[in-house]
Amino acid sequence: MASTTANTDRPRHAYDAIVVGVGAMGSAACYHLARRGLRTLGLERFDIPHAMGSSHGITRIIRLAYYEDPSYVPLLLRAFDLWEVLERESGRHLLGVTGSIDASGPDEVVFAGSLASCQQFDLPHEVLTSAELTARYPGYRLPEGHLALFQPRGGFLLPERCISAHVTGAMAAGAEIRARERVLEWEAGRDRVRVRTERGVYEAERLVLAAGAWMGELLPGLAPLMQPERQALAWFAPLQPALFTPARFPVFNLLVPEGRYYGFPEHEVPGFKIGLYHHRQERIDPEAFNREADLTDEAPLREATARYFPAANGTTMALRTCIFTNTPDEHFILDHLPGTPNIVVASPCSGHGFKFASVIGEILADLVARGETEHGIDLLRLSRFQTELHGAGRGVEAES
Repeated sequence: MASTTANTDRPRHAYDAIVVGVGAMGSAACYHLARRGLRTLGLERFDIPHAMGSSHGITRIIRLAYYEDPSYVPLLLRAFDLWEVLERESGRHLLGVTGSIDASGPDEVVFAGSLASCQQFDLPHEVLTSAELTARYPGYRLPEGHLALFQPRGGFLLPERCISAHVTGAMAAGAEIRARERVLEWEAGRDRVRVRTERGVYEAERLVLAAGAWMGELLPGLAPLMQPERQALAWFAPLQPALFTPARFPVFNLLVPEGRYYGFPEHEVPGFKIGLYHHRQERIDPEAFNREADLTDEAPLREATARYFPAANGTTMALRTCIFTNTPDEHFILDHLPGTPNIVVASPCSGHGFKFASVIGEILADLVARGETEHGIDLLRLSRFQTELHGAGRGVEAES
């Protein structure tokens, strides 16, 4: 459905591709598109980088042992390679290797799924009992019956630096990046797309939508598949700091009766960092929710730290919030919009996507430039939501 407002405005510029959202996925898309010689425009409604969505928080886990589904592992192998390339090219430290721990009961998904992915792809790994884990890494005190899978290549990315490196590389390759420019609406014709912002109107052959928690505004027909959720994180000052350095404390995913936790060694903030997936089950409007973390947010993180990482249970250093944007099955969405081949959808990523941003940028460039990709993304295509997709490609426009 065309917008009458957009039709009366004169386009200021024409591009091969416009990317809406210059966070994790959008910045990587701009980088890969520009490096292929495509005239690329990136539009971001906030700062670059910013702390309003899903791509901030100082550290983000990257791991090869992937319990969510083994088909992610080939993407991760390529993601690691691309992060290392970006690190060399940018001259910035982006990736810290600590090893990763995935721990749960022996038959529960975190351990069993991680073990299965390692076995399927012949990834180096070790299986440790709780006692063996504590002997090697004394910061851990997991339940007696738990098993931990250690994979040596895991670690953390520095998200704000990663986004900045992708944006800097994109601009060096000729991309135009505009921050603080909110998209008001878009429309797609057979051969062109048109985007109207607060500052002007732009045209391109292809449009990439990578707006994270704001995807439901850009694609109201798909909004039920893109549910923003409020998350909270805590940093606690360790009582024994030497146990929580990157050299002595691997990043972790931990499934216990209280929930599924994830965490990091100290980096920049003087504290052990911990989060809880689906923290308080809070679906939100990204335009209007409580961005301040409070004592209610802190409580489950403090309790888990006291029980499973007692040497980290010191004073609170920081509490922060971010946003997950979840699909019903918690897998990503990477695909062309049904019935609109010149629109590529690139999110949500359900709280575990940042580590993939480097390879997702490459995939998005493939989909824009060639209409297809050699990467295995069948798990991530929109076609898995057949019922919800009925009519989703018609009459889509944004009034964000």
